[in-house]
Amino acid sequence: MALRLFNTLSGKVEDFRPLVDNEVRMYVCGPTVYDYGHIGNFRTFIAVDILRRFLRQSGYEVRHVMNITDVDDKIIRNSAQAGIPLQQFTAKYEKAFFEDAGTLNIEQSRLVRATEHIPAMAEFIAKLVSKGFAYRAEDGSYYFRIANFPAYGKLSKKDFAGMEDGARVDVDEYEKDNARDFALWKSPKPGEASWASKIGPGRPGWHIECSVMSMQELGESFDLHAGGEDLIFPHHENEIAQSEAATGKPFVHFWFHARFLLVEGEKMSKSLGNFFTLRDLVLKGHKPSSIRYLLASVPYRNQLNFTFDGLRQAAASVERLRNFRLRLTGGQFADGSNLSMTTLAAETSNRLREALNDDLNTAQAQAAVFDMVRIANAAIDSGGMKKDDVQPLLTALTQFDEIFAVLNDDDAAKMRRVADWARAGGGEDKISPELLEILRSTELSDELINQKVAAMDAARKARNFALSDSIRAELTALGIVIEQTKDGVRWRRK
Repeated sequence: MALRLFNTLSGKVEDFRPLVDNEVRMYVCGPTVYDYGHIGNFRTFIAVDILRRFLRQSGYEVRHVMNITDVDDKIIRNSAQAGIPLQQFTAKYEKAFFEDAGTLNIEQSRLVRATEHIPAMAEFIAKLVSKGFAYRAEDGSYYFRIANFPAYGKLSKKDFAGMEDGARVDVDEYEKDNARDFALWKSPKPGEASWASKIGPGRPGWHIECSVMSMQELGESFDLHAGGEDLIFPHHENEIAQSEAATGKPFVHFWFHARFLLVEGEKMSKSLGNFFTLRDLVLKGHKPSSIRYLLASVPYRNQLNFTFDGLRQAAASVERLRNFRLRLTGGQFADGSNLSMTTLAAETSNRLREALNDDLNTAQAQAAVFDMVRIANAAIDSGGMKKDDVQPLLTALTQFDEIFAVLNDDDAAKMRRVADWARAGGGEDKISPELLEILRSTELSDELINQKVAAMDAARKARNFALSDSIRAELTALGIVIEQTKDGVRWRRK
């Protein structure tokens, strides 16, 4: 079964076929670095991460590019309010984004930054002017004339038949359904960052940034463009218009959009008090693995209702998976194999692939692995598990974790970093008793570390490499560096 994905452009689920065999070129709208990322943002980035991981697992070479929007209206406004130079302001939040992405085991893509491509953006705008799709306003700003692009609206499926030719909108983001000529280049205002260019001084509009950077990295036509559903209009609609106007070619073949989430049944909003960054949740004592698991638990095109009960259930699910792996790697089983167990492993592997091939049905993939865990645990309890059954089951579990990335128990070290960040910023009072208890419970004494290192070394000498690697991973996650020396195994704290 081939991968089938919903294509926002066509409005239906289609077979995904890249333009070049075995190579997928995908572009993702990354963060606008003006604040800390919230859980709605990270739901989208986890969905993209799962797609990327599954494409790679399916044998594709993936060229994944993500932009950093480091100049736009919000950034200029917030940096001015904070009294901080633009580059210093964005550097803080860019660093925070990548720390948070790492906390959630989101793999890093190739990064492109808007401020590093401004000459190319000016060149692109000049090309649009020469082809009659853009014009210069009296103040030196440039706008895209959407009346000259009849296909405008094909992504968002909005009807723009009554649009007013020549009406303009200056802001990067807008919610009105009636279309306006949008800004490609904004003339400088007092106190704003601006750049000299062949089309005059100013700065790029938000929409032109992604068109230029994506095509520069991936070509004039590429396979897949991803983002949150809030970007369909106007951002992605405008990207299509300006890109296809410039090249005369199809811009992107597949458009992949993740839905918003609700929090306890309500739209997330600061005014409702239900607006959470990743760091907010960790400071409340919730493990990053639980957050990732929950954000991946509902297929990306369905609305996810994020609840704290659901987060606690996700924590229990992750713990069950980790305990199952420990039972397999640390158990003593009789020689031989049980056909029902090897069949179970093969069936689970097939169910995982079928679920993810079906428009990334993560809920069905999770159900498949937990059916395996339930049946295999019962076999262990009844003595039906044999030594040769272990590896096939571990292989299926590894296949699952290559996508969901929750089995490595490194939560404590990540949570400690968030607690240290809060303390450094004067936010000691935001560290919950639950988080403090987790950190206290995971602090290892020298004696306990010595015991674990001895157990790891003994397992290695007994050629039980799975157990040895598991203990090493646990120690590493807790900030313990293991070193093999000519005098034996040594350890030190980071």
